[in-house]
Amino acid sequence: MSPSDLGQAIKPFVFLDIFDADRHTVQTMAGMPLHPHSGIATVTVPVEGAFRYEDPDSGTSGTLGYGAVEWAQAGGGMWHGQELSAADVPRIQGFQLWLALPAELENGESESRYIEAQHMRQAGPAHVIVGSHEGVKSPVPAPEGITYLLVTLKSGERWTYQPPTGYTVGWLALAKGKLNAGADTLVSGGEMVVFEQGEIPITLEAASDADAVFVLGSAVPHPHPLHLGYYSVHTSAQALEAGERRIAELGKKLKELGNRRTASGTIPVLR
Repeated sequence: MSPSDLGQAIKPFVFLDIFDADRHTVQTMAGMPLHPHSGIATVTVPVEGAFRYEDPDSGTSGTLGYGAVEWAQAGGGMWHGQELSAADVPRIQGFQLWLALPAELENGESESRYIEAQHMRQAGPAHVIVGSHEGVKSPVPAPEGITYLLVTLKSGERWTYQPPTGYTVGWLALAKGKLNAGADTLVSGGEMVVFEQGEIPITLEAASDADAVFVLGSAVPHPHPLHLGYYSVHTSAQALEAGERRIAELGKKLKELGNRRTASGTIPVLR
């Protein structure tokens, strides 16, 4: 989905992409161009394989696999796209999500965090990527009113998600397997389902011999219209103009800094 179509209906969730690369494609992922963002946060979650990261700001490096997350809050502006490199794996699959930030954060400070799986938290079959679920809170510093879960159900396993009060936006996207989502709705890998607005419990069952691996988003509706740039989403034309101006300033700085590639082959986020 993108901010110009389905993102309009389920904001603050405004963009979702599933990436799926084999060994040959993984080896060429370093060619992904650097690109800017403002007004949003991006959430990158692997579901198979792993990425390596190197963060000069914190002096840390490591690996992001299933249950881990890269959180990049663009705020007033950042450039990224090559801060992750593929680990030595035959395949990488996962999701990248964009969240529209509230007005008080959309032109604010930017930050990025890499949180490995052992530091994330789990409630039953759900890894709590953003927000909280069943009393378990994610370490990701996201705005309030948003929950984002990574879930694996074994064959025949049933699981129910109860939206908190006010969380009337709900959807899921399936990476692999099949899910019975009720009302004769069978979801297959690569498909996305948006639920009717409300706080009705969502009951799901893995409906094949394979595990069902999916992400589920639930939130309080974003109350602002979406003002769109090429890689930016803001709540007003004025905020979008400020974000694009900051992006242009950072773009000039990026050229002046020249080669910023690390020993591991990554290019750190510029903000």
